Formats: sequence, C-alpha cells, structure tokens
Amino acid sequence: MQIGYLIFLTCYKHHHTNSSLDADLNLIRRTYYCVLLFIAVSYLCRTCAGCRKPIGHGRFLSCMDEVWHPQCFKCYACNKPISEYEFAMHEDQPYHKSCYKDFFHPKCDVCKNFIPTNKNGLIEYRAHPFWMQKYCPSHEDDGTPRCCSCERMEPTDIKYITLDDGRKLCLECLTSATMDSPECQHLYMDIQEFFEGLNMKVEQQVPLLLVERQALNEALEAEKSGHHLPETRGLCLSEEQIVRTILKRPTIGPGNRIMDMITGPYKLVRRCEVTAILILYGLPRLQTGSILAHEMMHAYLRLKGYRSLSPQVEEGICQVLSHLWLESEIIAGASGNTASSSASSSSSSAAPTSSKKGAKTEFEKKLGAFIKNQIETDSSVEYGDGFRAGIQAVEQYGLRSTLDHMRLTGSFPY
Repeated sequence: MQIGYLIFLTCYKHHHTNSSLDADLNLIRRTYYCVLLFIAVSYLCRTCAGCRKPIGHGRFLSCMDEVWHPQCFKCYACNKPISEYEFAMHEDQPYHKSCYKDFFHPKCDVCKNFIPTNKNGLIEYRAHPFWMQKYCPSHEDDGTPRCCSCERMEPTDIKYITLDDGRKLCLECLTSATMDSPECQHLYMDIQEFFEGLNMKVEQQVPLLLVERQALNEALEAEKSGHHLPETRGLCLSEEQIVRTILKRPTIGPGNRIMDMITGPYKLVRRCEVTAILILYGLPRLQTGSILAHEMMHAYLRLKGYRSLSPQVEEGICQVLSHLWLESEIIAGASGNTASSSASSSSSSAAPTSSKKGAKTEFEKKLGAFIKNQIETDSSVEYGDGFRAGIQAVEQYGLRSTLDHMRLTGSFPY
C-alpha cells in the first residue's frame, strides 16, 4: 500500500492593485505579497483533475501532481471525498485508509476478522496449500477443528458435523458421505466394474465392511502383517476375526453430532487369501472410493499370487490404481457420463447421494482434484515415492506390462 498526502491551499480574491498599496510597505512585504499573488493566479488558471473545470477561488487540494476541488478528490472504493491528511494508493487510485483495508487487507477465512500484523508490522497468515483457505497463525494452536476429509478449518459461522469418534466433517463433504455398509455396496460394485474394465477382475467375493475408527484400529492390531499410513482409513484383511460393522446410516442430532449409530458383529471366515476389506465410515464418496480402489488392489495382488513385493512397490501400485479410478471419476463427472457401466436402475433410484455416479458438483470436482493431489505430492517413501515410480512405469510400459514385470521381479520396470 502506498501512502499519499493532501496539501490544502486557498486562493483568495485580489481586491487591491499595486497602486493602492500603502506607500510605507517595505520591499520584503511587497515581494511576499506579489509571490502569493503569483501562486494564487497560477492555481486559478489550473484545471481540477476530477471535474476538469477551473480551480477558481476557495480551497483546493494538491496531490498526485494535480490540483483538485475538495469535493472532486474521491475514494475509488466508496466514491466519497477524501478529506484526511493521509490516504492510500493502489494502482494509481486513491482510497480512504479504512476503505483500502476493507478491500485489500486479507481477512481470516476462519474467524472472519482482519488478519493481524506481526511484531514487524507485516501481515502474516497461513494458507492451505490446495484450497488456499487463509487463516490467522493462531488458529493452528487454538483447537480450531479441521474437516477429516478435505482438511479445511471450521469457520466460526459454520458448524461442522461431529462424528462419534471425534472426527469433524464439513457440510460439503457430508453431502456425499458414505455412512453404512449397505450404502457402500453400490460404490463397491462400481469399483469392481472399473477393475474388470482393466482386465483385472477379482473372482472371489470379498466382503466390504464400513466400520468405525475403533473397529478399524482393532482389526489393524489383529492383522499380523502389513504396512500402513499413520492414520489408517482402509484395510485389506487376511486373518479370521470378528469385526463390528455399521449396519444403518446414523442420524444428525443436536449440536450437529452423529447419533443413533447401529453396529453389529461380522465374523470373517478365511476362504481365500483375503477375508475382508474394511473402510472407515463418514468420508465422501470420492474419498471412500479412492481408499477402496487402493485396498482392492491389495486384494488383487494377494489373490493373484504376487509375492515378495516391497512395501514401496505394493503400496505404490495400489496408489496408482486409486489415482486411475479418481481420474476416471473426474473425467466422467466432467462429461456427465458414468465412470463405468451403470448399475441397475432399480438400485440407483433408492440409493443416497454418495452412491451416484456421473455428473459431479463443483465441490466434488475440486475434492477429487484435492485427493489426487494428495496422492501425487505424498512425501512418504512407500506411498509417495512408490506412487511416482509406479505411475511412471504404467505411463511408459502400460499397466499389464508393469504388473507382469512385478510378478517376475518384484519391482517396477525401468
């Protein structure tokens, strides 16, 4: 922001000529009067930069290398005259300092206040690298919750949904959230069809269960092997155990809290290398689907006999399939077509929002791009580096050749 300054001057009418001056005026007084007269006459002849009319007699302003009638020097924002000594400049336009602050001083997207300056007088704020949600640095430590899906902070004027395990879900992510196991079956069929379209059909019927975080953590502890992210959202099981699954979509009660959660036990029986796929409930359809595609690839590798894969190779190729599915959904959503062959029309009419394919809302498109970006920019060795090596191999050699090479060597082709 540039600061400008107003100079207030006044032109008075000249009622006397040199001949009427008192004879006793000394040389200094006569010289001073003549200088003032010259200045006044010179300004009288100048034109107002605002209305383009002569300045005339009376008060006028001098700034920005121009002269102005007081009523003509106006704020570019509110169109009212600027009378303060100091004013703000932006792109050669004048503003009241208060108007400039309203227009250009960043506001926090969380508390809606102007972002304060730091001890050096500079405006310092944080911003989400993808959503570019701006917020005061203090919100990183004051307990402001984030959406467990899109990671945006909860604004003070909008209350997020609180899931039973304490996770927060923003209202936009809630619109397509998958909340129970029966509801998730439609999405499961979509992804099975996606795998079939890649000539990677999974012949065995692997149960898919939507579970709470506690049930997911318990299943993770019971599983004897595997490599997982610090926060696990999906799991491909190979051990027999009893898992509590969500049977009925919960309701939203007072204070935007999830209530009436109905769960029941599900006994996993080992009939093949995979006993079940577990997915954390409460995530939007696109995020649930990306996790499910990842876990489906784990199931495919185990059922097809891929042995001795390093964590980087296995997690990398699973992330590749997750990424490919997301791309297909985003492309299908942009064109208004379905990502794969449509599910039965009888089931789609009764299915909730989270099971629908085809056209996506603007937020869903943005969320899909966000999830893709998370996969692409992951900094971990197994998931991030593994994905980047895997997608490079698939783009260069094709998916089938990459899988064949993995089966023979346990690594990606280079």
